[in-house]
Amino acid sequence: IQFMVELLYWRDVKTSGVVFGAGLSLLLSLTLCSIVSVSSYITLVLLSVTICFRIYKGILQAIQKSDEGHPFKLYLKQDVGLSEETVHKYSDCALAWFNTTVIELRRLFLVEDLVDSLKFAVLMWILTYVGALFNGLTLLILGLVGMFSFPIIYEKYKVQIDHYVGMANKRVKDIIAT
Repeated sequence: IQFMVELLYWRDVKTSGVVFGAGLSLLLSLTLCSIVSVSSYITLVLLSVTICFRIYKGILQAIQKSDEGHPFKLYLKQDVGLSEETVHKYSDCALAWFNTTVIELRRLFLVEDLVDSLKFAVLMWILTYVGALFNGLTLLILGLVGMFSFPIIYEKYKVQIDHYVGMANKRVKDIIAT
């Protein structure tokens, strides 16, 4: 969680820029091509870079008559598998989230509380209009840009934003009271 906070608040500009740029490039690529094409192109680019690097290092070793071995030897020896503990930890979290979601949806659809079900219906009705205006990919792009923009904007203009949000909350409370 601390890593995500540092990433979204641009504490390390280089890392945040790479993550934001890669994510935005991926989402914009998906607007033009299918997921199969985009993943194939990304894989081909990565494979081309590693093959060229391996050939380059091989030629360099032949010219210098050195015996450094495989350039990716360090990475080939690393364990990249997931431990059972890690899989269980995340699957337990996912299962808990899934069960909570199913229970809440059951409660809403079977109208355990009429007011909550009506609120959910209004939310779904509003989302039909959002869906008519934007497709899912556009919303993901806007979400990514927002995730990397809003925290830093809020950090810079916290006093002004809090002032206007407070005014809006007061006005909403006044309207509800009336």
